Amino acid sequence: MKALVLTATKKMEIQDIDQPTVKPNEVKIQTKYAGVCGTDHALYNGLPGSADAVPPIVLGHENSGVVAEVGSEVTNVKVGDRVTVDPNIYCGQCFYCHTDRPELCENLSAVGVTRNGGLEEYFTAPATVVYPIPDDISFKVAATIEPISCAVHGVQLLNLTPYQRALVIGDGFTGQLFAQILQAYGVHQVDLTGHSDKKLAMNKEKLGVTNTYNTKTEKIPTDYYDVVIEAVGSPETQSQAVEATRKGGQVLMFGVGSPDAHFEMNTYEVYQKQLTIQGSFINPNAFEDSIALLQSGKLDVDSLISHEFNLDEVENFLQGNVKGVSKAVVKVGD
Repeated sequence: MKALVLTATKKMEIQDIDQPTVKPNEVKIQTKYAGVCGTDHALYNGLPGSADAVPPIVLGHENSGVVAEVGSEVTNVKVGDRVTVDPNIYCGQCFYCHTDRPELCENLSAVGVTRNGGLEEYFTAPATVVYPIPDDISFKVAATIEPISCAVHGVQLLNLTPYQRALVIGDGFTGQLFAQILQAYGVHQVDLTGHSDKKLAMNKEKLGVTNTYNTKTEKIPTDYYDVVIEAVGSPETQSQAVEATRKGGQVLMFGVGSPDAHFEMNTYEVYQKQLTIQGSFINPNAFEDSIALLQSGKLDVDSLISHEFNLDEVENFLQGNVKGVSKAVVKVGD
């Protein structure tokens, strides 16, 4: 079968490899679409994702496809089912798994990170992380359920009520997802910042955002928001997130920054405002909610997918040679 293999840091090759063998508790999936995100950029460049990717490895942790084969112990899906996959696999035995925080698992593995993922024609996954998808969710959109679930997990960590004013910092794919998800969870005012006039206008005119700020030329209000989601990962925007909150506010630090980056904040301000500053890592128990949000029509993901690649175009994208990408997906199978 055809596979795009990460053979070394910053090096990928299209190879013809054998189809994987299905273990009793596993599902073999014929890939239809795979998403490509910032984690894949990091792994391509030798940086960690949710875990380290050691070449040779097939990336692709955002996937959709059709069940091609099931192991003898599998009961939740059958051959021919349309599915998506939560890539994260928890050990179930460590301290964090035993205390209901599996996302912090000390032995985390992941499809498309520590084991071959969806940038190949067929891949396998434990049945426990395979989810059926309804017919009215396309394979292309279903390949984005993993990033949706990460954002849903972040929102679930917050205390949300309708009266709140919320700000999302960052108009990338995840920031735009957060703007829609906050509305779906009932927040009455959701504002968005970024650098793209086109994306900001689309979110205000089509996707329900109340106010937008292009931070190249406009300032974000300070001491104003009850909830601020930082979806960039830079020290500058992380500081802005704290400054934008009013008393009793909550800050979700979602953006993935450089492992050695630090940001400054006024500790008296945290004390005086009684702020809650929350981190968010991966996506435990969020796939069912994400699928339901898509099926309900409360999320418009089609409007956010800007590019569709073939396998042989992925490396050029990961090298940074394709500009203006909001969200990229890879068509792997027919």
